[in-house]
Amino acid sequence: MRDPGLDEAITAAGGVGALARKIGIAQPSVSNWSRVPAERVLTVEAVTGVSRSVLRPDLYGERPGIDEVDAARAREYALLATLLARAPDQALLDRIAGLHGDASALGLAHVALAEAARQTSDARAEREYFDLFIGLGRGELLPYGSYYLTGFLHERPLARLRESLARLGIERTVGQAEPEDHVAILCEIMAGLASGRFPAPEGAARALFEEHLAPWLERFFTDLEQAEAAELYRRIGTLGRVFIGIEREAFALPS
Repeated sequence: MRDPGLDEAITAAGGVGALARKIGIAQPSVSNWSRVPAERVLTVEAVTGVSRSVLRPDLYGERPGIDEVDAARAREYALLATLLARAPDQALLDRIAGLHGDASALGLAHVALAEAARQTSDARAEREYFDLFIGLGRGELLPYGSYYLTGFLHERPLARLRESLARLGIERTVGQAEPEDHVAILCEIMAGLASGRFPAPEGAARALFEEHLAPWLERFFTDLEQAEAAELYRRIGTLGRVFIGIEREAFALPS
């Protein structure tokens, strides 16, 4: 059953097929959605005019009981999930170009990312994403927890992550090809925990972060900052490194 936000987007686009064409994916993929995936929200908003708060109120709307800090954390994780799941199209680049920030390290990272988005195109971003994460055989970086922790894919860290997610009742999305330890998926899960979309016991987000993200994610974002193929993604690396550092320090404080 589709949620109301997805139904509204399909209607605005002129049907499932029309929406699929507008965002550049196959019609069966959209047909299988029960809601707009986090990494597609800004693109769907751009092509349909349906607000992100309608498409995914769990990520972009106000939720009772969710404080301002957690809402901001959810937005940050959702932005990283979107940018690391696939290359941004021009509509998303245009929106990122409108980011602003204060004089804090995180604010400056937003400003630098906005400037990088203004200096690139969707074609260049797509090529950069390919070189970084796909490549001919493999990309420059492998954005998986198992690889960073063991040097191999699909190893014990992935199995432990799946056990943790099962205890929280978080299930793998149907049709998702990437394993759950992909950086984009982990960021989407953290966005869901921060926003309250994934109901979880108190302290669950801290435990998941400390066990499955903290041991490697800052290192990944540092590698992304320094990657030879990175231009736009160099700034995404900075944003991720700064934000995950803030998260690590915040979770280290006594609860």
